[in-house]
Amino acid sequence: MTRIILTAGLLLLSGGIFAQKPSSPAASSASRALAAPIVGRVVDQATGEPLPSATILFPDLRRVTATSTDGAFRFTNLPKGRFLMQVRSLGYTTVVRTVDTGAGQPLDIALVPAATEIGQVVVTGVSASTEMRRSPIPTTVVNRSQLNQAAATNVIDAIAHTPGLSQITTGVGISKPIIRGLGANRVITLNNGARQEGQQWGDEHGIEIDEAGIDRAEVIKGPGSLLYGSDGLAGVVNFVAPDPVEEGKIIGSVATNYQTNNNLLGYSVMNAGNLNGLNWMARNSGKVASNYRNPYDGRVFNSGFRELNGNGYIGLNKSWGYSHLTLSTFNQIVGLVEGDRDTITGRFLKPVVGGNFGEIIGEPQSEDALRTYTLHVPRQQINHLRIGTENNFILDRSRLTLNVGWQQNLRREFGNPADYYEESLFFQLRTVDYSLRYFLPEINGWNTTIGTSGMRQENVNKGVEFLIPAYQLYDAGAFAVSKKTFGKLDLSGGLRYDWRRIEADNLFLDEDEQPVPAPRGEMKFPGFVSTFRNVSGSVGGSFEASEKLVLKANVARGFRAPNIAELGSNGIHEGTIRYEIGNPALKAETSFQLDAGASYETEHVGLRIDAFRNQIQNYIFPRRLPSTAGTDSLSADGDPVFVYGQGDARLLGGEITIDIHPHPLDWLHFENSFSMVRAQELNQPDSLRYLPFIPADRLQSELRVNFNKAGTHLANLYARAGIEHTFAQNRFFSAFGTETRTPGYTLVNAGIGADVVNSQAKTLFSIYLTGTNLFDVGYQSHLSRLKYAAFNPTNGRSGVFNMGQNVSLKLLVPLVFK
Repeated sequence: MTRIILTAGLLLLSGGIFAQKPSSPAASSASRALAAPIVGRVVDQATGEPLPSATILFPDLRRVTATSTDGAFRFTNLPKGRFLMQVRSLGYTTVVRTVDTGAGQPLDIALVPAATEIGQVVVTGVSASTEMRRSPIPTTVVNRSQLNQAAATNVIDAIAHTPGLSQITTGVGISKPIIRGLGANRVITLNNGARQEGQQWGDEHGIEIDEAGIDRAEVIKGPGSLLYGSDGLAGVVNFVAPDPVEEGKIIGSVATNYQTNNNLLGYSVMNAGNLNGLNWMARNSGKVASNYRNPYDGRVFNSGFRELNGNGYIGLNKSWGYSHLTLSTFNQIVGLVEGDRDTITGRFLKPVVGGNFGEIIGEPQSEDALRTYTLHVPRQQINHLRIGTENNFILDRSRLTLNVGWQQNLRREFGNPADYYEESLFFQLRTVDYSLRYFLPEINGWNTTIGTSGMRQENVNKGVEFLIPAYQLYDAGAFAVSKKTFGKLDLSGGLRYDWRRIEADNLFLDEDEQPVPAPRGEMKFPGFVSTFRNVSGSVGGSFEASEKLVLKANVARGFRAPNIAELGSNGIHEGTIRYEIGNPALKAETSFQLDAGASYETEHVGLRIDAFRNQIQNYIFPRRLPSTAGTDSLSADGDPVFVYGQGDARLLGGEITIDIHPHPLDWLHFENSFSMVRAQELNQPDSLRYLPFIPADRLQSELRVNFNKAGTHLANLYARAGIEHTFAQNRFFSAFGTETRTPGYTLVNAGIGADVVNSQAKTLFSIYLTGTNLFDVGYQSHLSRLKYAAFNPTNGRSGVFNMGQNVSLKLLVPLVFK
């Protein structure tokens, strides 16, 4: 079957590439000229009334404008060519169309009042911006409005209610995405299209992106290896920056957030502008949170965190394209919850130095001590800095993009109660990444892109403990993708070749666990070199069977090289409470995934169904190492010993979403979604059959009302109430006591918000009030690592529970400067 994919991809690419014909000199010369000013008007289709403040965006050119009071808009200095244009206005269905900027014809756009958002544009997983419903790859977009209405503690928490997407958590400060049962290095995280490179291999290592600095999140559910290379086996999450400001405008905003459960205080200040093509944006944000609480644990010791972040860009948007210099810095200190308790009172214990011999003992914490913002040992400090350049050059009827970035990830873990500032673990990871794409001229309907991407990475150990070896990573890949519309069928696909090399350094330690030159002392890490090569492919189509019904199918081969922990770890992994041993002989994982879907939109109902089957060869997982006597093997400190091995796995499932919006009650929505995953390793006994950390089935239902206007001084008023039912997880990895059954639970959530406007309909401020877990249900997520913390003798329950009742209040004040 893999050969069929590769063959189909070659045929598709050959059709796209060989259909390209060089332009004549006359045509080439003409295409270099600027297009005449593009003018148009946006109106309400039913009434014909103009729509002021509608947004018109060319995503691939980073050019945007807004309509005036009479619904008119105008662009100047646009290059000639065919580009995707998006027209959107709050409360209306978004219109997406391909525009020939050299045609010189006025553009009249009529918008229909929105029942659902069906005209969304995506830039992830495709060669250029495309309408979401035309992409064969299952995609979900979480927009800024949805993010504002969420009561989240981090960027993954803000999107975790997306069907097919879950989060593995370590308290409320650390979350990592799980797409259809796969996470860690099997999910690629992008920061505005560029790879975010931290310590992805660890469950307790969060995502270093500020939720206040993103405009939307695009979630690709399926192999993302085609454009991004290794690690996209499960999919891609792209956190997209806000659109540029329209010409001649300077804007800003001030936002604040307070959450009752953990007394979270957050803020964000932004300024952006566009004057004569000079674009800029700067944002500063921060948050501080105390210990969260739930009905069974009370306040959870050492679960608070602090953040201070900044991001922005400066650059030029001209007729030749754009060039931006970007910067982002993420800085977080987060407590690590161990969950140790007093055996009599059940109170959480703080590790301190005590006793007659200076040993570490546990000090019970009072309720007053748990209400502070103080962070204790163990804790984690993350500093992530990224500097990059984004460039888009218009070359006749073609286009060239070049993105280059440098990023440094500093991750420290402090675990010594006798020395608050001792860096037990300290990883310094530096990465240079690049992506070059050439968009060939469109000929005979073929849109073809060729490109290359890769990175060079170096990780150094600077702590007093060692879990993984220092290493250097070299990665490169080349790809070609093509798409064409045949009537009502949109067909796309491509091929990619990847090469990755990991060079791990050896390490010898003396009796005091200090590094010494080889071959003195005892070997901690043997040096090794591992090289991986792979060919990936994808072919899919989207068929518009009718104006209401769209059918989709896609087949893809994905690829993931083993990470450094799987290849070379040798030490106590505090995140998993086990001694882990890597295996340098591991092979790369490859997947073969089938996706099929359908979407049906009427004036009363919107229905979407997505199903998948993912077969993974050489699936990597840790396995308990038996002793020579056949019993469980233990390290010198009594921790269970696990070694990484491989097998074959199969995952299947899907998502169903249905939105009922009875006409003419377009302001009323009853939204429902159901998602499920079945994942198992093949040819294994029952205790080893199910893969670990697989999300349970989840049903979400929400009743929502939306009003564009509500009186003289309220706009975009919404109110919602819903339930989130997570079913019991009875399919778990029971071997070695790794996982246990997780009971089901039901949470009730609600929210209300609006824009407060003046007599000229200008927004003075926006307010969002959100309540989660309103009935203060005590529950544990199957993907919570705190589920396996210590036993509480006072209530007979094991582990630490998730957050209880929480109310979030957000205030957003827009600013406009002359």
